[in-house]
Amino acid sequence: MNKFIFVSGGVCSSLGKGVAASSMAALLESRGLNVRMVKCDPYINVNAGTMSPYTHGEVYVTDDGAETDLDLGNYARFTSVPLSRANSITTGQVYESVIRKEREGRYLGRCVQVIPHITDEIKARIQAVIDGAPDNDIVIVEIGGTVGDIECIPFLEAARQLIMESGRTNAISVHLTLIPIVAEGELKTKPTQHSVKAMQEMGIQPDVLICRAPVLLDEATRRKIALFTNIDNDAVFTCRDIDDTIYEIPQMFYEQKLDQVVLKKLGIEARHAELAQWHSVMERFKSRKGTVKIGVVGKYMDLHDAYKSVYEAFFHAGLECGVEVELVKIDSSRLEEEQPDQVMAAAAASSAASSAASAADGNEGINGILVPGGFGPRGIAGMVNAAAWARKNKIPFLGISLGMHVMTIDWARNVLGWETADSTEFNPDTKYPVVSLIAEQTDVKNYSGTIRLGKGVSVAEPDTLLLKAYGEKTITERHRHRFEFSNMYRKEMKDSGLVLSGFSADGSLVDCIEWPRSGEFGHPWGVGAMFHPEFKSRPTAAAPLFRDFIAAAKSNKGL
Repeated sequence: MNKFIFVSGGVCSSLGKGVAASSMAALLESRGLNVRMVKCDPYINVNAGTMSPYTHGEVYVTDDGAETDLDLGNYARFTSVPLSRANSITTGQVYESVIRKEREGRYLGRCVQVIPHITDEIKARIQAVIDGAPDNDIVIVEIGGTVGDIECIPFLEAARQLIMESGRTNAISVHLTLIPIVAEGELKTKPTQHSVKAMQEMGIQPDVLICRAPVLLDEATRRKIALFTNIDNDAVFTCRDIDDTIYEIPQMFYEQKLDQVVLKKLGIEARHAELAQWHSVMERFKSRKGTVKIGVVGKYMDLHDAYKSVYEAFFHAGLECGVEVELVKIDSSRLEEEQPDQVMAAAAASSAASSAASAADGNEGINGILVPGGFGPRGIAGMVNAAAWARKNKIPFLGISLGMHVMTIDWARNVLGWETADSTEFNPDTKYPVVSLIAEQTDVKNYSGTIRLGKGVSVAEPDTLLLKAYGEKTITERHRHRFEFSNMYRKEMKDSGLVLSGFSADGSLVDCIEWPRSGEFGHPWGVGAMFHPEFKSRPTAAAPLFRDFIAAAKSNKGL
């Protein structure tokens, strides 16, 4: 029988359920177990595709084109768990399916209710993940939101039923709560007690408690919590605040024997844990020397999670290149109102670590520029200015999706002299539509159903930075966009020196461009890609383009 671990949260949101669940999965994998992970999101949206990054953070894309919650990105970075649209369940999907079945008469005239019809649909979707993985040992189901939220109730009820149906040795509840510090450094356990009580009122007795706290809980505090929550003394753990990297959390849990307790409760014999890859990550983290400053010029800079996978990919690339990557966040709107030289200098000077380490390296300026993906016209002029600034000043540049669009627009305007060149996304009437919809997309109205979504194959041209990065001609990465490099301008762009370095498998679309490395517009490293390499980046295997971009930034700084 399959084993279930249901991960829930209480007290407040953003405690790190996704990272905790992923770390637990990483430890179980290290013991040779096959794990699957599911995220249940209570929002009524069918998927995250149409949600604002300011509301929800980034949209993580799977190979099969699912637009999902960013926690699936955590699952991918911490584990080898295969992910698809089946691994993301939302209230919108569940109700959409139930209503469709009701309209088709599949409930035989019965009154359709939350219990059993909605909860049965949730359980069926979890079961579908199991059915698709016959070699699976454990399914970890993360329930989004916070216990007590009205929208979480159907998912918690489905969890309760699965726990009862499976038996206590086949399904357990892991609950994550907050232990705050108040006056004079006193840890307060009352919020955790109330959170567990709320779970008990839902009919679920947590088996394991993970307490998010500023410091490691002492034995007396753990015993107090266990006593008032009806949880075993050895099943209360701490996820303390960390100063360095989230990738030390698996080791933190291992030292507290979290995985051993979980396996014991599930009736699984503990096997030897192989943690060599996590030790290697931390060793590389501690051995980094020097700092490179990367200016991230984007539209959603006020919320860190809006570019979560991009920031993680930079960290991974820094590990491989042996340097610390300091992110300098620059709202692209600033570059529309101020001179790029002034904006870049001010941003570099005010960044968090321009102090000792960067000053000692002898170069406190920006060492590389990245323009990430996005949609809509706001801030685009500033991004184009950032690309032009990096090109003229020989600063390494990486453009992802929208970032490749602005590279194309900059080249058309400032090299070819087409001053009104633009994307039809921003100016449908432009005289030079250097970025536009392909014919098959012109009448598409379902923006979440875009044609270029999910896994795609690109072919790298010889003697290009793209081919050098990946080391092979055929590249598989994930896409998320509707607008493309306009084929009608291929010849003019190529004749003017722009390198068209990658194409779709059939050659019909330009997937990657590069600034020339020699001649009048010679540049050390400038690459634009329509795909999103950050989605496949791992702490143990950095995304090739991010790795080479950081290597170029490191060279730019002279490290």
